[in-house]
Amino acid sequence: MAEDTPKKSALIIGASRGLGLGLAKELLGRGWSVTATVRAATGGTGLEDFHEQVTMDTVDINDLATVNAFVDRVADTLFDVVFINAGIGGPSGKTAETVAESDVTHLFMTNAIAPVRLAYKLLHTVKPKTGILVFMSSILGSVELSTSGYAVVYSASKAALNCLTRNFVATEDCDDITVITMHPGWVRTDMGGANADIDVETSVKGMVDVLEAQAGAGGHQFLNYKGETLPW
Repeated sequence: MAEDTPKKSALIIGASRGLGLGLAKELLGRGWSVTATVRAATGGTGLEDFHEQVTMDTVDINDLATVNAFVDRVADTLFDVVFINAGIGGPSGKTAETVAESDVTHLFMTNAIAPVRLAYKLLHTVKPKTGILVFMSSILGSVELSTSGYAVVYSASKAALNCLTRNFVATEDCDDITVITMHPGWVRTDMGGANADIDVETSVKGMVDVLEAQAGAGGHQFLNYKGETLPW
């Protein structure tokens, strides 16, 4: 990167482990500056190696008090990428018939409501023209493709996220930015499991390649880590 080229910046919400941590490291490795959030302060992630490029902060997307405090701290910052990654896997093997009300409430709040609520509050921090707002979703959130009976409650939470993101774009002033709902692939993480198709490094490299290619594209797309369009 030339010395007179402004360093690109990203905000990664949910960067303590897995894909969020991998995204932060991939961007840092490409010379970006990164603000990485976690729910609680922690060390040993490897982000310490990039201390001159990374800013650590804390936010729990389900806790409105911490959300508002965090939004105040970044209110005057513009990011090239705002990536809302935080999410959970939900109760394993449960269906609409068997899932506990408390579990499904927490799942939908964490995976669908809280990310979009945060997006409303962070929209002004996305850089005009070339900035990208990203929601971490899943191919399991595609209503058209979700016919396997696998992880049905989790799939429903991601379908709800996809619906909410589409309506967010329809009702908010997003004409001056790009919005991407992202499927990272089936990745070997705590959530994806040991038998998943790809490792974290493959997924995050692909996702960052997509983000760099989509800067300034405009509109709202549902893409995977290869840049392929998925059906809603």
